[in-house]
Amino acid sequence: MQTDNSNVNLSTVSDIIVALQTILCSRATIPDLETPYSRTTFPNPNHCAIELKDQSISAIITERQHQLEALSHDISGLQTVMDGIHTLQQQLFEQKNKIIESINLHKRLVSPLWRLPTEVLSQIFCHCLPQIPELDQLRRPSKLTAPMLLTKICRRWREIAVGMPNLWCVLCVESDDRNWQQATFFYDTWLKRARGRPLSLRLHFYSDVHSTKLRHLIQPYVNQISSLSVGCYYASSDTPEHNIFSNLLALQEMSVYIYTYIPGDNMPAIFRVGGWSFDSDEVSSCNPVWAHLTSLSIRVREAKAALHLLQLAPNLSLLMIRITFDDVQALGPFTHTNLQTLGIYCDYPDESGSQFCDLLDALSLPTLRVLYVYGVPEWPHEEFKAFLARSECPLESLIVHSGEETDEQQAEYLALIPSSLQFVSY
Repeated sequence: MQTDNSNVNLSTVSDIIVALQTILCSRATIPDLETPYSRTTFPNPNHCAIELKDQSISAIITERQHQLEALSHDISGLQTVMDGIHTLQQQLFEQKNKIIESINLHKRLVSPLWRLPTEVLSQIFCHCLPQIPELDQLRRPSKLTAPMLLTKICRRWREIAVGMPNLWCVLCVESDDRNWQQATFFYDTWLKRARGRPLSLRLHFYSDVHSTKLRHLIQPYVNQISSLSVGCYYASSDTPEHNIFSNLLALQEMSVYIYTYIPGDNMPAIFRVGGWSFDSDEVSSCNPVWAHLTSLSIRVREAKAALHLLQLAPNLSLLMIRITFDDVQALGPFTHTNLQTLGIYCDYPDESGSQFCDLLDALSLPTLRVLYVYGVPEWPHEEFKAFLARSECPLESLIVHSGEETDEQQAEYLALIPSSLQFVSY
């Protein structure tokens, strides 16, 4: 009998099976154990040494001992054979699985899907990538979705997927205290597969302790990060730091979302007072990160910080900005030549609504096409008309969540704009 998995001879195994079946069809010979003493239930104390003429009791015992030894030897030998048969059975099962695997492999090879060129599969893999979730729905990568799923199908698919840097350029990172060392290895392996390509990262963390971990994680890739979304939870007593943005000189798009938890509240609130926002000094501290940005969503504390941010980010084409506090200051005039979409949210209209007017008076935006304004209690008609006249911008959409404009006001705006203007007021 062979014991090596690779040397199992099926014809020899068949012979063994036939021989075993023949043996099993026969019955083991059971010796006759009857003696004249077998019917004696209780020995006669007066005849304890009686012996037959042809056989003594001691001779019977000796014979039975030989029979027991022979039977024990047969049982041991049979157990060895059974163990060998069990091993042989395992070998046959393994060989069966390999044959099935070989059949499936060759069946796949005749399928058109498995004959697709690498270039075609690469294009298909790109379309398998899931849509990037909203920041509040952020989840770490799953093994059940691409690109991780593509590495689990077969060796060829894994080699193609791992060798495609553009599959690994987007990553959602959620920082917590559970298995962070293991998570770091996973995230780092993912980012290395991007092979120097521009990265789009979404970071979600809960305190400065976690932001420090994330900063260490992304440090080797700061020159690749072109898009960054940051969402974080802070207790009202926390003092958030802005160093996570330092040295991100390749950054082109950035969004910052802050969820501040105040004890006693059932739910966190977005952009609550006391959360993370930028004043003018903090905007300056992150320079020159702003220089290459083309898209930005952020929260600032006053109109002065918003204007300073525009000065430091000359390439911005889209800016969504929230103004929180009322800090009325004189603002010098400034012209931004690339901004096409501007959204301004005033968190506290009664306090920060005046800052919209201050910003409007200071700005000239000659390329502005879309303007969204939320939280201004009374629409500053004269200031806005002066802004249009000064900017001479091709404004196409004005979306206002404040006091309604009259038809007469809209007509005055149209007279100042060299293009058609769509009004949306609610």
